[in-house]
Amino acid sequence: MTDAVKNAWNAIRSAKRDTLLELFAADCDRVSKLSKRLSWGEGETEGGILFDWSKTHLTGELLDQFEALATAMDFAGAREKLLSGAKINVTEGRAAEHTAQRGTGSDASVEEAQALLARMHMLVEAIHQSALGEVRHLIHIGIGGSALGPKLAIDALTRDLALVDVHVVSNIDGVALEQAFAACDPATTLVAVASKTFTTIETLTNADSALKWLADGGVKDPSGRVIALTATPEKAVEWGVDETRVLPFMESVGGRYSLWSSIGFPVALAAGWDEFEAMLAGAQAVDTHFAQKEGRANLPLLAAFADQYYTRVRGCQTRAVFAYDERLGLLPDYLQQLEMESNGKMVKADGSPVDGATAPITWGGVGTDAQHAVFQLLHQGTNLVPVDFIASIAPGDNLDPAHHRILLTNCFAQGAALMAGGNMSADGKDPARAFPGDRPSATMLCDDLDAATLGALIAFHEHRTFANAVLMGINPFDQFGVELGKKMAKDIEAGGATFDASTQALLEAAGLQ
Repeated sequence: MTDAVKNAWNAIRSAKRDTLLELFAADCDRVSKLSKRLSWGEGETEGGILFDWSKTHLTGELLDQFEALATAMDFAGAREKLLSGAKINVTEGRAAEHTAQRGTGSDASVEEAQALLARMHMLVEAIHQSALGEVRHLIHIGIGGSALGPKLAIDALTRDLALVDVHVVSNIDGVALEQAFAACDPATTLVAVASKTFTTIETLTNADSALKWLADGGVKDPSGRVIALTATPEKAVEWGVDETRVLPFMESVGGRYSLWSSIGFPVALAAGWDEFEAMLAGAQAVDTHFAQKEGRANLPLLAAFADQYYTRVRGCQTRAVFAYDERLGLLPDYLQQLEMESNGKMVKADGSPVDGATAPITWGGVGTDAQHAVFQLLHQGTNLVPVDFIASIAPGDNLDPAHHRILLTNCFAQGAALMAGGNMSADGKDPARAFPGDRPSATMLCDDLDAATLGALIAFHEHRTFANAVLMGINPFDQFGVELGKKMAKDIEAGGATFDASTQALLEAAGLQ
């Protein structure tokens, strides 16, 4: 740790800790200083998101020191490496080029990404035009980033109308696959197999079962109904997929950042190509903002400043995300992988031990449901939990406007209540009815939840995750922590391996040894 980094952290940790109410009372311009709108498009395509971080404990003094920390950690240099396609994933010796999929990156990488997406576009249009026969269903098989992104986007964008009925299956538990089978007709079903390496055991096992289901259902050429989405097309062909139905993506695109590549095929198939392109455009608008804005004016970096403050200074071990929009019900699941797999590390990029807490546990739910489940702890529990609220000004339904009005008023009221606190008893003295307040939250208020907005929200969190990693000096693009358990599972399958007494007893009880 350099002296500049030490000095910045010392100043951050020693800063005065005023309450949120005191911060608002002391600065009548606090909202304008910590609320910023990000906009894109024009006319019918215009959209935007208001980001409000005023209900956090960030102050001008803290922001000055966090900007000094960002300078000391060479945030600008790391950002340039990311966006130019340099090998920023140092432990695996490769670039992280998810932004190139939406137009921000080296010329060569952007050109390659556009060519691959054009190939995907052709196949999507061919399917929509019945060139592969009648296609009413797609079973999309993948896991991790190959499933979470598509599942989120399809759920958010196709509730009114899906051009093709898509079922995303990730779990090796056969119940999940059987549920998809029950909803589909083999004669009108395609299967997408999404695997970056085309070696993932859960995905390939599920794919084998899907081929058998097609054959049992009377499909004469089951392999001909498979679309492969992979960074290793040769392995997909070797597995049996026709090379004309392999949609490659760049090896430098990480799994949890791959929605923008051919992994987004089921999204384009279900929602239509125009919607997929709009999602890319919304993400690129955030890329442009992230590339051009400095310090606290950079929204993902500002969010990372708050994240670091609560994790490393206030000792918060979790961060909650509540979407006051049913269409974003899967967003917390998506962010769990994005943030915890990226930044849940114990060593820095150079291999040295980290010098503080890294990623908090990300969790959340949907409002107003969550208010009747977990908000008790948020308001009166002993854990300080920073909360993100996400909502849309435009409703996603055509019912009585009272529905959406009540939804939004509850969202805004929760943030106000967490900050203000109070006592609900008649005399204001009952400790059981006391709310301590001074509990932080941030709000992302979207004009509407359309494809561009969804793309912008996801890209914002990608860059927020990266900014946090830079401030901590860690590599957010590897995930070696997932490997050990997988290896042990393979050892059990191979037979002959011995484990601790507890694991051995469980294996014997389940009849696995």
